[in-house]
Amino acid sequence: MSVLPIVIWPDRRLSEPAGAVSVFDAGLRHLAEDMLDTMYAAPGRGLAGPQVGAMLRIFVMDCHWKDGTPDPRVFVNPEIVTSEGEATRDEGCLSVPGLLVPVTRSAKLRLRWQGLDGTWSTGEFEGFEATCIQHERDHLDGILHIDRTTDEIRTILAPALADLEAQK
Repeated sequence: MSVLPIVIWPDRRLSEPAGAVSVFDAGLRHLAEDMLDTMYAAPGRGLAGPQVGAMLRIFVMDCHWKDGTPDPRVFVNPEIVTSEGEATRDEGCLSVPGLLVPVTRSAKLRLRWQGLDGTWSTGEFEGFEATCIQHERDHLDGILHIDRTTDEIRTILAPALADLEAQK
């Protein structure tokens, strides 16, 4: 297990859709372990394949480890089946460091995904977990939290984004 380098915006890989996972083997399990190690080391609560340069539809998440109740999860080829309600939360992103951005997302959702063995599961998520899932799943479609905010907020963020761009 190892900590992987995190891809930082404006790297174009963050704007590209990831491909479906079709091979469920030791390599995928190793990637998931490395992604969890990387997420905890960052320290974050979620991390998607494209954020570590793996252009695959996989993300890891542990929304509660910082509260002392770790629950690491791996989602492969996730699909949002249904969603309802709205909630606005400030979101951070390991690939856009230092920027908290208000984003409105579904408050509750039903997700279908595969595990590391390829088995399909379905579950319902709400609150902060629903927000994390939508944030990480967006990465798989090449969408960042800064793409989901208002024009007014993007204008406010422009100087900070310019600073990040200059660091590349």
